[in-house]
Amino acid sequence: MPPRGSGQCSSATILLPMIPLRDVIPSRTTPVVTIGLILVNTAVFVYELTLGDREFALFLRSHGLVPASASPLTAITSMFIHGGLLHFGGNMLYLWIFGDNVEDRMGHDRFLVFYLVCGTAAAALQMLASPQSRIPMVGASGAIAGVLGAYLVMFPRSRVLTLVPIVFFFHIVEVPALLLLGLWFVLQLLLGVSALSATATSDVGGVAFWAHTGGFVAGMALVPLFRRRERDRVEWWGA
Repeated sequence: MPPRGSGQCSSATILLPMIPLRDVIPSRTTPVVTIGLILVNTAVFVYELTLGDREFALFLRSHGLVPASASPLTAITSMFIHGGLLHFGGNMLYLWIFGDNVEDRMGHDRFLVFYLVCGTAAAALQMLASPQSRIPMVGASGAIAGVLGAYLVMFPRSRVLTLVPIVFFFHIVEVPALLLLGLWFVLQLLLGVSALSATATSDVGGVAFWAHTGGFVAGMALVPLFRRRERDRVEWWGA
């Protein structure tokens, strides 16, 4: 499904030439919040598929976050809307791989609050970058970027089984989380700086790079407030 309508989307996999498959740290608890978030996002995405182009555009305008006329409600609802299959699939893949361990360290209730706060912080930075924009901003990756930032702080020595294209073939290798997530963040930051030259009121949608950056930084900064120290001991195998 290609992106529809005029919306500003964000994708966790954007321009990252590696596809994560799973990390090496087992979760000690069932990640009920992570699973719940994926199910809610899936339900909303399936509903989107039932809409025609005009209905979908109206849905974006009503529930997406428009920087020039934002509200606290749309800051939340926009996190559960996606502009296409790749947008949705990439975000859910990252949330599934990294969300369970962050939830395990924080606990279910704290993780849910953390996720929503990071998504809101991500939206706030994007609005600061383009305050007059009337393009609806949608997508979960601002919140998921917060999860990535928290994962990097709490599991800096972790490794991620990753699909890497080399010449004409794909290879599965273990990549240090520091490298994978660090590269992702640097790309978002550089692309966000380059996007500042674009006209904020343009009618052309794009990728909300500053939402990615804001979510990631918020996630790193909020770890001390949300982590539960008694859950810090994690047994896993790795050199």
